[in-house]
Amino acid sequence: MRRVLQATCFALALVSAPAAGLAAEGFRLAAPAELIETGFLKYVLPRFSLKTGVRIELVAAPAQAEAELATAGDGQPVFTGPRHRWRLRLHAGTHEGARDFADWLTSEIGQRTITGFKREGVAVFSLPEQAEAEVAEVSFQGDAAAGAQLSALHCGRCHAITADGAMNDIGSTPSFAVLRALRDWDARFESFYVRNPHPAFTQIAEVTLPFPVNRPSPIIPVEMTIEELEAILAFVSGMKPADLGAPIQHQ
Repeated sequence: MRRVLQATCFALALVSAPAAGLAAEGFRLAAPAELIETGFLKYVLPRFSLKTGVRIELVAAPAQAEAELATAGDGQPVFTGPRHRWRLRLHAGTHEGARDFADWLTSEIGQRTITGFKREGVAVFSLPEQAEAEVAEVSFQGDAAAGAQLSALHCGRCHAITADGAMNDIGSTPSFAVLRALRDWDARFESFYVRNPHPAFTQIAEVTLPFPVNRPSPIIPVEMTIEELEAILAFVSGMKPADLGAPIQHQ
């Protein structure tokens, strides 16, 4: 029981905020402890919030929520695993943010996020029909020119943003061109703030929680808005991917 409570509290602390602090467009999502314990919602919900600006508060009682994830009853099938087929049920008079969440889960990026959650290198959840989402060309509406400047300002201290800046990066970090060559580059950039070591020093306005008082950022924090991140995504989307060569063949 203690493990269940700890896992539930940890997930709530990561992806939710007190009701008084939620943005106007936020909504409440009910989910059972069984699903929360997998860590799946901790992985998925921040990515949705980053993309849309819609905050989600997890609650235990379906009666207190605008939407719920459940294994039985009606609702739209959204993913399968580990032992259940999960449905998203929107309640009567559902908030617009909950409808946006339903649309996002069935979009190409949402489906790629679902299948991208792994434990020990193995995908935990699949799509309802056991089919992989098709990968489509992704475009972003941000200001690419501003994104280039923001990338140099915020990311250039560790990553090589352009070939001209290759001498200023940390050698162990991949360049933007290498990251752009990866199949899931867009998901990686959209969720960079939850990927180590970024959580220790990164703040996304209205998305991330403040740094704990006893654990301030060890370096000058990276602070940006969702709009600024969209600009960086627009810049990276137009970048020429690095040529990583053919995959290594094992005999």
